[in-house]
Amino acid sequence: MNRVLDTAALLHWPVPELTGGICAYSQLDELASVSETRSLLLESAPIEWRAVPPQWLEDAKAVASASGDLPRLSDVDMDVLALAVGLSLELVTDDYRLQNAFKHHGGTVRSVNTKGAKQVWKWELRCTGCRATFPVPKDAKRAKRGAVGECERCGSPTEIKRMKKR
Repeated sequence: MNRVLDTAALLHWPVPELTGGICAYSQLDELASVSETRSLLLESAPIEWRAVPPQWLEDAKAVASASGDLPRLSDVDMDVLALAVGLSLELVTDDYRLQNAFKHHGGTVRSVNTKGAKQVWKWELRCTGCRATFPVPKDAKRAKRGAVGECERCGSPTEIKRMKKR
């Protein structure tokens, strides 16, 4: 069964369950940094390792920007999302940001060890000073936490916040 596998599946699923999975080459380094033994085991597993075409990565940035998840996704997350978007396949991940971005795009998601995201949220940038809100741009700074830019109006830091229903 063809589907895009996030690193959580590579770490937790038995090897036969990974058969037919598609993964990004960048996941190999992530996997090795978490579990060298598991990494060595999966080198011979029936997984299709792929390079991510630049256009697919641009498409994934647009998808993650549209949902507002872009600033909190890592480079490896972006590669996984790009494969799922580019191939239009089910995405297997426990990462709620990846689930949210791909569901927002209309994709199908399956969890590895969690119940999965129950809702699809939209995120926006909110100024910590003047409280102005902005859509998340495709070139947003990406970091696990903290400010992701500066306010266009007052120059204060902007943070990712769930969009309020208007």
